[in-house]
Amino acid sequence: MNAHPGQLHSQRNLRTATVAITALTALAWLIAFLFRVDGEAAVTMGFIPIRWSGADLPFAAVPAILTPLSATLVHGGLLHLALNLLILLWCGTLVERVLGIGSMILLYLVAAYTSALAQWAVDPSAVTPMIGASGAIAGIIGAFALSFGRPRRFVKSNFVNQLINAVWLLAAWIVLQLMTGFLGGTQGLMIATPAHVGGFVAGLLLQRPLLLWRYRGA
Repeated sequence: MNAHPGQLHSQRNLRTATVAITALTALAWLIAFLFRVDGEAAVTMGFIPIRWSGADLPFAAVPAILTPLSATLVHGGLLHLALNLLILLWCGTLVERVLGIGSMILLYLVAAYTSALAQWAVDPSAVTPMIGASGAIAGIIGAFALSFGRPRRFVKSNFVNQLINAVWLLAAWIVLQLMTGFLGGTQGLMIATPAHVGGFVAGLLLQRPLLLWRYRGA
């Protein structure tokens, strides 16, 4: 099921989920920046794969099971934060209009955990903190790609063309994240490709079920 962004402008929707997530993420970064605890926040709130493998930290930190969520509130710098929030606002507001507020929140949360799970599966002994909302946002981008994509015709199957278009979007998102990490100097922090893929796949898989659920009575 596809839609065009222009066809949705007339729909009344406060888009509170996207705005709230964006504001909360920006506020968390601002607090860490003002109190100069960016490094501490990355370790205590970031997702560290080896913690899911049973390792403990020698200091107080967010419970490991919650770190896929807390990690979305920590960013390596203003550039990292700005890119993530810009894409979240653009794609998230449109996805929220299509799927609804509840489904938007669910998709964001599931993508955050799926991205962490993918990163853990690739390297369960990694000790580098993974930070940023990009894995969760990748899920939003996946749903956006299926909802609004107008793919070029490569093969006869429209579904395959949609997938090709989605993969291109994912590749562009990963490149942007890697470039942002390089320019922002996020050495010692993980901006991980498997996490982006995991979140993106979650968005692709959940878009249609959530869409059908919202319009189940139509």
